[in-house]
Amino acid sequence: MPLFLPFGRRRLGAQPAFWTIYVLSVVFNFHSLLVAYSNSSYMERFATPEVIGMLYTIGSALAVLAFLFITRILRIVGNVTLTLWLACIEILSLIVLGCAFGGATTIVAFVVFITINPLLYLTLDIFSETLIGEGEHTTGSKRGLTLTLMSLAAMLGPLTLALIVGDDASRLHITYFVSAAVFSSFVLIILAYYISFKDPVYPELNVRGSIRAVWEKRNVRIVCMLHFALQVFFSWMIIYVPMYLVVELGFAWNVIGSIFAAGLFAYVICEYPIGLWVDRDNSEKTLMAFGFVILIITTATISFLTAVSVIAWMVLMFVSRIGASLVEVTTESYFFKQIKGSDANTISFFRLTRPLAMIGGSLLGSVSLLYLPFSLIFIILSIALVPALYLTQYIQDY
Repeated sequence: MPLFLPFGRRRLGAQPAFWTIYVLSVVFNFHSLLVAYSNSSYMERFATPEVIGMLYTIGSALAVLAFLFITRILRIVGNVTLTLWLACIEILSLIVLGCAFGGATTIVAFVVFITINPLLYLTLDIFSETLIGEGEHTTGSKRGLTLTLMSLAAMLGPLTLALIVGDDASRLHITYFVSAAVFSSFVLIILAYYISFKDPVYPELNVRGSIRAVWEKRNVRIVCMLHFALQVFFSWMIIYVPMYLVVELGFAWNVIGSIFAAGLFAYVICEYPIGLWVDRDNSEKTLMAFGFVILIITTATISFLTAVSVIAWMVLMFVSRIGASLVEVTTESYFFKQIKGSDANTISFFRLTRPLAMIGGSLLGSVSLLYLPFSLIFIILSIALVPALYLTQYIQDY
């Protein structure tokens, strides 16, 4: 039974319309990306770069721990109540980050934010997959459209960051207040449309059994590995590329916002057509491989693009995100065509790749910085993505 009373209650017992997933996804991604690229630089006011990497690791490790108990919580309170509580905690953490009361308090709020955010991604997945139901032939297009709208919101995040901060880094704290205000509408939408949401049956989580089940399904196992590799790439784009642009190249935040917005625009124009494409001819395998080729080349190129050329950086970010969009849509489509909304354990395992990749990515970056100049660590990431390209050969077309 939900712990919140609704306003604007829909017809009792009726499932929400799928369009609400699009709205929730847009709000969620905009509020996240508004602060995602500036988090590492903002936290340098309270900790050293090495400690910041560890904070990402700690927050992600706590998220992994939470994933292990998520099914049990879902069975007790349901997805609506869990989503509302997580959203409210995240809003509070954003407000505390913006207030910057002190080093310890701000650090705790940051770790809470890193922990809660991937859990909300999971609850959104459960809403989405449950509302799709048995219509798996539309999974690619619906996921593709959802990712496209999320990408549009993501692109607006850095642009809004650039507008708010400009060339004055002391204004970064304002973005956290704006993010909290925007995310408040997420809570209102859940209250208005999801109180009558019918939860699927959530099987009790068996960690060993879940891992065994995923491991025994060859295609699911491989696509989880490929998604993990993509999330490692994303972790570096969020943690290390902004720091590199600020510390090494001296770009102002209005310029950085424009660079990342140009890159994210690739998602806007690519992901929905890719979703339609894979629904039509099930070509996930080929497109995944092509996407990883682009990621490997563009990631290595970062190490050699040391000249302060904004246009060159925009082009590089745009091309790299074409590769990322190919991998993201195809791995999501391939995975979700094989599971249902009731497969919370399997979905949890899939989304577990996100915080696990943040742990692995932040640790890989920290170790790389100990032995290499900042500009050369991106070659390490490029090399780390090569096994993923190799693995794409082993998933089956269907």
